[in-house]
Parts: sequence; structure tokens; C-alpha cells
Amino acid sequence: MILLRRLTSQSSRSLAVTLEYARCGGGRAERGGSPEDDCRSFARFALRSRTGGAVPAHLPAPKMRSAPPAPLRRWPGFALLYNSLEDKTMPRVLSRTLAATFLAVLVGSAVPAQAQQVLRVSAIPDESPTELLRKFSPLGRYLERELGMKVDWTPVNDYPAVVEALAAKKIDLAWFGGVTFVQARMRTGNAIPIVQREEDARFTSKIIVSTAAGINGLADLKGKNFAFGSPSSTSGHLMPRHYLKQNGIDAAKDFKRIAFSGAHDATAAWVESGRVEAGALNASVWDKLVEQNKVDLSKVKVLYTTPPYFDYNWTVRGDLDPAIVRRLTHAFLKLDRANPEHREILELQRASRFIATSAENYHSIEAVGREAGIIK
Repeated sequence: MILLRRLTSQSSRSLAVTLEYARCGGGRAERGGSPEDDCRSFARFALRSRTGGAVPAHLPAPKMRSAPPAPLRRWPGFALLYNSLEDKTMPRVLSRTLAATFLAVLVGSAVPAQAQQVLRVSAIPDESPTELLRKFSPLGRYLERELGMKVDWTPVNDYPAVVEALAAKKIDLAWFGGVTFVQARMRTGNAIPIVQREEDARFTSKIIVSTAAGINGLADLKGKNFAFGSPSSTSGHLMPRHYLKQNGIDAAKDFKRIAFSGAHDATAAWVESGRVEAGALNASVWDKLVEQNKVDLSKVKVLYTTPPYFDYNWTVRGDLDPAIVRRLTHAFLKLDRANPEHREILELQRASRFIATSAENYHSIEAVGREAGIIK
């Protein structure tokens, strides 16, 4: 009884009240009391648990029940607990030990889970690890202030690792391309895309070629060595391959050799170095490389730009606290280039602004991926 009365949390008090009720009328042989005394004790305890205040000693006894409440009877292990309390042949110490053991288990399961303190974030490695961290760091600091919680960056080695990390609940927020989002949605059943850059609603890819390769049109790509990014890349593989096929170039049949560089900036470096004669990468990375003078335009040129399609987004795991999802979405949507801090974040993200998105925007990516055998 002392143990029950010392429980102070709301969930623990509720459990204690119910267990006290289960004993109402029980154990009278030990105390020499009456059923009315037992239930009056229970009523005083229940009221004190609910209000935290004192209860008059003359409180009327509640109406006796023939059995404990149904919710308690449905709890696992209740029968053993209740019978042990009522079994007058069982040694008193054993009876109390069983009660204490089951009470500890039930109270432990009744304590609410601690609120999430850390937001774990990752991204598909479509650029070098140092570049991804450089791009994310200001955004991470901004999200920490907006959410009031720590934000941890989790680097990964390849595209599938981000999908698996979200599915295994090792991360809470992921930067996906169209293909990896579809894969994550299929893998989890409930991954939620919350925002995308305005540019991602009309994203494009570039086919670049070595200026020394004598390639002047798409037909000249036949018989050449060609580099895509990651096999799971939307803008570095699936969509440029799809549009090449629409223009009469079947990558599986027409290229001398296909190689996967793993990242967009790596593809540009391969073409520039002559490792391959041509390659595909996303337009955003190509533009950045040109702006930062990280590609020699005397050695590499753009041959073709694809039609637009939906691509990247920020996606949360489906069971993330809805309150966190709302605050996170709001934080992205309120980024404004008129604010100097926000402008730095948006420029690093290659974004004019962030806009809301939905899973429906990626149905066409899924259809193209299934046709190509990349999404199964």
C-alpha cells in the first residue's frame, strides 16, 4: 500500500488507483478491517491521487463492485497479480513480491516516452562529403534555433544508405532525389515529402561532353564511353537516360561502356580528365561548377539539356512527431532572401525559396523508374 501511495506521476497514479480498487475488499484478514473500510480507503486514495489535496476521513464508501474494472482485467498478467493478492494460502511475502513486480512492469509501460531532443538529418551523397557538410551547416544551425532542439548531421556513403536509414528510423529528415524518395516511400509506406526548392518543380539535367571527342550531336554519343552519377540518381541517371532514349540513344546498347561516378561533380571531373567522353549530371551542380570556375570550359561543353521534371525534396519519416513536422515545414517555408542569414542558406542550397510538395508530384518519376527497371 505504501508503494502505491508513493507513485506521483499522472499515469502512475491512475494505475495505482486501479490496482487499489482491485484490492478493495481484499486482505481483510490481515488488517482486521471491513469491506467498507477498505473501499473508503480506496476512495480517499483515488480522490487524493486525482486532486493532490487532502480528503476527509469520513468520506462515504463507494458502491462495491463484484469484479475489477474491465480495462484492468485486460492488462497482461492481471490474472496472476489479482489472484496472488486474493490467495490467502500464498505466503504473504510472495504475494507482495508478485504484486510489486507486476506493478513495476505496468508502471514502466505507462510512463510517457520522453520528447524527442535531437533531429537526425542526412542527404543523398550527390556531391562530395565536404561540400554536403558545407551546404548543410548554416541550415542546421538555423533549424536548431527554429525547432529548439539539437540537429545532427549524419553522412552516408551511397544513395541506398539514406533510404535504409530513414526506414530503420536512424534519421528523421532526409534530402532525397525523386528516385530515392519513391524508394523510401515504398520501403516505409509512410515517408512524407514536406518541401522542395522552387527549382525542383522544373528540374533539368545536362549531357556534357569532352571538347576533344568530336561530339556535336546526340547521335555522336553512340560508341562512346559514358558516365552517369549514382545508379539511384534521378538527375544523374534515370531522367537523362530516359530522355536520351526518347531521342534514339539506348544507353544499354549504344554506348561502348557505361560507368557510374557516384556524384555529379565527379562526373564533370571524369569528362574533363578524359576518363569518359561524355556524361550526365544535374543542371544545378553544373551551373555551380561553372560559377565557381571548377570546370575547364575549354575541355568540357554542354551538348543537351533535358525537359523539366520534379526532383529533390526534404522528406521526414512518417511517424515523426506531427508538431515537429509542422515547425520544420514552417521553418523551411519562411526562408526569405531579403533576410541576409536566410539568403546565405538559400544560396548554399541553390534555392530561390522552398515550397510545399507532395508525394503525387513524384508519380511520373516512379513510372519512368519502373519502366527502366531502376524502381521495382
